[in-house]
Amino acid sequence: MPDSLTSETTAASVVLLATTSACKLSCAGGTLLDRVTDQLATLPVREIQVVTPGGGLGADLRGVAKIARISTGAVAVLPADLVAHTEALALLLDHPARDTAALISNDATAAPMRPPVRVQGGRIVAAGSSFHVVPDANATFRGVLQAGEADLAALADIAEELAELADTGRLGPVTPVEAVDLLLVGLVRSGVAVRAAGLGPLHADRVTGQGAADAAVTRLAEVDEAQVRLDLSVKQDDGFVATFLVSTWTRHLIRPAVLLKLTPNTVTGVSLALAGLAAVWFSAGTQGGRLLGALLFFLSFALDCLDGQLARYTRTFSPLGAWADGMSDRLKEYAVYVGLAFGLGSLGGWHLAVGAMILQVVRHAIDLSYAGAAGDAARVGAAWGRPPRSLLEPADGGRAKGVLGLAQRIEGDTVVHWLKKIIVLPIGERTALIALTAAVWNARITFLSLLCWGGVAALYQLGGRIVRSAR
Repeated sequence: MPDSLTSETTAASVVLLATTSACKLSCAGGTLLDRVTDQLATLPVREIQVVTPGGGLGADLRGVAKIARISTGAVAVLPADLVAHTEALALLLDHPARDTAALISNDATAAPMRPPVRVQGGRIVAAGSSFHVVPDANATFRGVLQAGEADLAALADIAEELAELADTGRLGPVTPVEAVDLLLVGLVRSGVAVRAAGLGPLHADRVTGQGAADAAVTRLAEVDEAQVRLDLSVKQDDGFVATFLVSTWTRHLIRPAVLLKLTPNTVTGVSLALAGLAAVWFSAGTQGGRLLGALLFFLSFALDCLDGQLARYTRTFSPLGAWADGMSDRLKEYAVYVGLAFGLGSLGGWHLAVGAMILQVVRHAIDLSYAGAAGDAARVGAAWGRPPRSLLEPADGGRAKGVLGLAQRIEGDTVVHWLKKIIVLPIGERTALIALTAAVWNARITFLSLLCWGGVAALYQLGGRIVRSAR
């Protein structure tokens, strides 16, 4: 029966599975259950519901289902035999999105307490247990699962289905140790989008004996959690320009910005102002004006990266901030187009500027319309948007076939990975292209370069969306 331990005034709730004997193993300050509870008390959680042993795996899963049905806000499920960095738990529990996510390690060496998963595009697309096999696994699940508010009903339904299957023996000899593993399998197989929250150098390990618990606690001291938090504030899957030409130095501005009490929205505002000044200098039409405009525009993009890094470091995301950041990107780029067209001083320049704007609008429409359609399909259960897979099928689906499968297989190649990043001409590459061509040549070359490269990028994106939709 779940017991309420604490109550906080934040959005997340925690279901702590104290259903294995390992949760009573000793560590500094008490047991592993005490340790995890103390860690959770330092994080923004509304309440902790402890599920104690009472009737086997089926009863434990029904306890999770009961909590999920009456909860509001995100619900995290984790075992009390977990030895983890507090910062690792914060990757889910203190993430402002409060979305459905699971803690994973890129170490793909599976073990009984480290079930295999396959991650693609930052999402978990296949998850395993002692019954469920994952072909082409490239990571392991580390025991912490969170369901966003929109997926609580799905979590409850899955928990109840798993309880029935476990009680009737149709999942083989599964035990209470695998409760959270099975919940992840169920969410993924039902088509719920589960974000893969990567541990990086942090540790999170489930243990079964005192020796393993002592060794896991010792390993925690080998990692500087503060430094890891700083490292993880830098976007891990950004574009080539942002990764290698900007984030390498803007990361050093994060802590000074925190000391100065700068908010992400403040940094966004300064970035917008710099882009406005860049547009003014571009409009002068002189070589010196274009050179200064290029420098200001690139600095504007650097601050745009910094505001995201600062938001991730301080975990102060907000709907307003996300909207302002996205809108400022468009406003800055289009203001610069206007400035360059003014500087060119010809009707043809305006035609090129309008063409570049239209092309960018079309590209954004391709992405947004596909994302919207996929989201709608997932909500109504369309087969292509939310392909359910039976929990009684031991083998999960392998990689996709055909063109999409080939693309996924070669994704691991570093050169191909960065070429795919560059070809779509993201904001960092566009900024660098505008700054370089405007400073070295003139606005006409800038617009022609944007139209040519942007056209290739649009065709690439459109082809990719068509292939994914027809999989």
